[in-house]
Order: sequence, then structure tokens, then C-alpha cells
Amino acid sequence: MVQKAKILLVDDRPENLLALEAILSALDQTLVRASSGEEALKALLTDDFAVILLDVQMPGMDGFETAAHIKRRERTRDIPIIFLTAINHGPHHTFRGYAAGAVDYISKPFDPWVLRAKVSVFVELYMKNCQLREQAALLRLQLEGGGGKTAVGAAKEPAGLLAELSARLAAVEEQAEALSKQLDDESADAAAVATAAHLERKLTGLRRALDALEPGTGSGAPALPSQN
Repeated sequence: MVQKAKILLVDDRPENLLALEAILSALDQTLVRASSGEEALKALLTDDFAVILLDVQMPGMDGFETAAHIKRRERTRDIPIIFLTAINHGPHHTFRGYAAGAVDYISKPFDPWVLRAKVSVFVELYMKNCQLREQAALLRLQLEGGGGKTAVGAAKEPAGLLAELSARLAAVEEQAEALSKQLDDESADAAAVATAAHLERKLTGLRRALDALEPGTGSGAPALPSQN
């Protein structure tokens, strides 16, 4: 069963949160509400999120300050942030949003279809990264657990596991390639394109590690790709 991604919705107005939930419900992911910057930071302490939709104008801790706290934390610094604002802003205001770490800056009222499409891209990237981490963890477990086995046992058991891992990785590679093709146009977000490229590099590293484990390619465990 594929676990759903979590999307954090941050806005001090309940009607705005309700509208966001209505727009994003079609994605069939887990939508988490936060009515303030402080509440959003608490949610980020315990849960992992694919993307954050963050209102700029909030009482107390505004969106810019909330984003700054998110980007300072190692656990949350890489979560994409989409700023939502009702302010009639100029270039300086927009620049402040990107400087705070946002991947996009959308003015209200916004096109529901556009917002849903942008969020879905980051959800897909998040899911692919999760799959990649699972494959790397499985491979690492096998390598660490096989150290005390005899040469005969070590030769037999990993063969089937390597075949299974290779098949799973191929499926993730195919999905990542399809996603990259969807992003390969001028209208794609630069941050989404960069994230997709980073994912492809990690997939390439994991594929090389698997290939190095094939019989006849030499002994010794290869270095696994970094999970950063």
C-alpha cells in the first residue's frame, strides 16, 4: 500500500484553508491544517511534508518569518514552499518571497487548476524520493547483513534479491524519466526541474551500486548514494 504524501496548508483564515482543501482534495493526499506560523512549525517537528502552502499575511509570525525558520532547520530546509498572498505586491515584495526560500509566489485569487498542477509536481517528486530511499535502505540492509555468511550462502541468496531490487529500481527510473519529460518545458518551475535532476542523479548512483554487486564485477560492497 502506497503511503500518501502530506501537504501542509498554513493560513490564519479558516475559509481560506477550506478553499485550499477543496482545490487539493482531488490529489488524494493527506492535507494538514495550520492556522499560524507557530502551529506550522510544530507540525513540522513530527511529520514529513511534500510541500508547504504558506500564506504571507498572518498576524504574529508572518509567512516570511515562518519560511525563515523552516529553512534554518536541517530537517525541513529542503521542503518546497509555495507562498500565497492577497497583497498587491511589486517586484520587491516578490523578491522577498523568493529570498525567504519560496519555490513559487502566487497571488490571490489564483487559478485552482494551476495551483493543483504545481502542488502535484512536488508531490510526485516527494514520492519518487521516498521510493529511492526505500530501495537504498533495502540494499544497505542486505550488504550489512551478509557479512557473516559463508561464501556459498552469500552467492545464492543475494542473486534473487539483486534481481528484485533491479526490477524495483527500473520502475522508479521509468517514472522519474516520465516526470522529467513533463517538466522539460519553459513553463516548468526551476526548483521542480532542479529537484528532478537531483533525483535522477541519486537514481544513477544507486543503479551503479547495484551493477557493481552483479557476479563477476568484483568483490567488496560499493558505496551507496547519499540520501541528501
